Amino acid sequence: MSTFLLEIGLEEVPAHLVTSSENQLIERTKNFLAEHRLPVGAIKPYSTPRRLAVELTDVAEKSESLSEEKRGPSIERAKDANGEWTKAAMGFARGQGATPDDFETRDGYVWLTKHTEGVPAKDILVKIGDEVVSEMKFSTYMKWANNAFLYVRPIRWLVALFGKKVVDFHVLDVQTSRVTRGHRFLSNEHVEIPSADDYVSTLESASVIVDAEARKNAIRSQLTAIAKQNNWSLELDTSAAQDLLEEVNNIVEWPTAFAGTFDKKYLEIPDEVLITSMREHQRFFFVTNHDGELLPHFLSVRNGNQEHLDNVIAGNEKVLVARLEDAEFFYKEDQTKTIADYMEKVKKLVFHEKIGTVYEHMQRTGVLAHTLAQSLNFDEQQLSNVGRAAEIYKFDLMTGMVGEFDELQGIMGEHYAKLFGENPAVAAAIKEHYMPTSATGKIAESDIGAVLAVADKLDAIVTFFAADLTPSGSNDPYGLRRAATGIVRTLQGKNWHVALKPILTQFAQSQGEVAAADITAVLEFILDRVRKLTLDDGIRQDLVSAGVSRSGNTDVVYLMDRINVLSAHSKDDNFRDVIEALTRVDRLAVKQLTNDNVDPSLFENDAEKELYQATYALNLSHLVKEGADEVYSALAGLQSPISTYFEATMVNAENVAVKNNRYAQLNVIHRLISELGDLEQIVIK
Repeated sequence: MSTFLLEIGLEEVPAHLVTSSENQLIERTKNFLAEHRLPVGAIKPYSTPRRLAVELTDVAEKSESLSEEKRGPSIERAKDANGEWTKAAMGFARGQGATPDDFETRDGYVWLTKHTEGVPAKDILVKIGDEVVSEMKFSTYMKWANNAFLYVRPIRWLVALFGKKVVDFHVLDVQTSRVTRGHRFLSNEHVEIPSADDYVSTLESASVIVDAEARKNAIRSQLTAIAKQNNWSLELDTSAAQDLLEEVNNIVEWPTAFAGTFDKKYLEIPDEVLITSMREHQRFFFVTNHDGELLPHFLSVRNGNQEHLDNVIAGNEKVLVARLEDAEFFYKEDQTKTIADYMEKVKKLVFHEKIGTVYEHMQRTGVLAHTLAQSLNFDEQQLSNVGRAAEIYKFDLMTGMVGEFDELQGIMGEHYAKLFGENPAVAAAIKEHYMPTSATGKIAESDIGAVLAVADKLDAIVTFFAADLTPSGSNDPYGLRRAATGIVRTLQGKNWHVALKPILTQFAQSQGEVAAADITAVLEFILDRVRKLTLDDGIRQDLVSAGVSRSGNTDVVYLMDRINVLSAHSKDDNFRDVIEALTRVDRLAVKQLTNDNVDPSLFENDAEKELYQATYALNLSHLVKEGADEVYSALAGLQSPISTYFEATMVNAENVAVKNNRYAQLNVIHRLISELGDLEQIVIK
């Protein structure tokens, strides 16, 4: 068995595309091997900014043989009255590359056993250029020379080795060879790889750490060593630090970490500004003392060795100081104006040409926020804070700092609001109204911020729906799905039971044409996020569908609660019996809806009386208030009397009054069941 190596040499790939491209190469290679039935021991990926590679160890000499049985036409159709093979039989044989002499007959049909011999590995691997390399898909493409072919970046070389031998194929005019490229500045440009097993060591001798994970570990180790040497605290395990580490890893081939310094005077600027300048714009890691206070130092990584490192450090310090000078200027300049000054500019800022200005969006958000706060029984001080936050929460968009560093939206709003004397709760809400900023990001901590966040996102969804700017397929240019996810996660995280339908209906009616959306469609859009979030939690699809259906109750927290309750109880020993009993009631009740007035004097057996007493002992409004688990437990308690009822009772009695009375009783239970959703969608296993 031998090792196979494929390396695709490229012009520098953007850092954010390297890891995803490596993952895609592995996935396509796995599919390629499976399709050709070629066994291998292990599949190892490699990547740098200039190359994507995959190494297959213990490659079998040839693919696995395959024997398949194919069933043809029935014997009656395969032979005519004279016992001769029919056109149907002959066509079946030709389609399988056989003749009728190869037929077997059994079970009333003709059969063929098709045997495919294994193919030598070298004859399979030569196809990897067309079937893997050329088929790669990317979010960003380049076209070069006169080629119609598109790729993430131009292909400059290809290496394909099976053991020590070159596997001969080409992509466009690039022919495979054993020649790769070393580090652009630290080695010879052309480096020969003796065999596939020598790939990593050959490139390491050419100053390229081709294993992305090994390269990342080296960076982490170097950064940590410098921080320890200087008694600095360096956090590399936060999501932001991990993202930066991944990005830095994908822009270097031979990493060398170093430390730099900036003037202490810049520490007067808010930490978030300094960190953004370092991390987002320069790819620097910030450091703190052991009390968490930011220090006037930074860590970075160069793509090279220790040679002339002092010049590299000085150059990076100079670039950072230019950024910090800008930040210091904007920070001081922004404080020479007032919030009212900025709000005058916000009035002219367009939210969307079909919807209006940001200021108008803020006014509508204020209406929604006040309604939500009232429904949640906020006190007078909270209502006042909600109102003030809604009046000003976008003012920082017009500050110089946010104009320069748009990542600081909301963050600078909070800082400036405090400097301008606003209530701390109002200031916090300005930052928090953007939250969560991702599907799994943190929700707003404060109640004021959470209400503002929900209201801001609700207005965006309603007005974009009213303007017929809804997402289609995977296309969601205005981030409405993310907004809906944020609404659901915030309400759930706060455990706020809010009936969205009446609030949104009243809002749409009060705001005129700009909010004249189909509220049913808006609610369904939000409920779709409930479905996705619960499915992502690993809950069965049938239970999710059951819990979301019959959602006259538009309290998303209650809907998610009942989905989780159904999922939890699906593991109960009696779950099947409970659901079967309840769905039997459901199926009968909806056939002939009557009123819910049950007359006990029309009962003809004890089972009717027992079910009636058990049902009317339940307080529906109390149960719903207590939660879905209380509703489920109460309905589960009806399983036995329901089963006894159906054993003793014929619902469709000849006496019309008795029959209608029985349907009325079933309808009462049906109404209770609806509080758990549409249980008929549950698949009983």
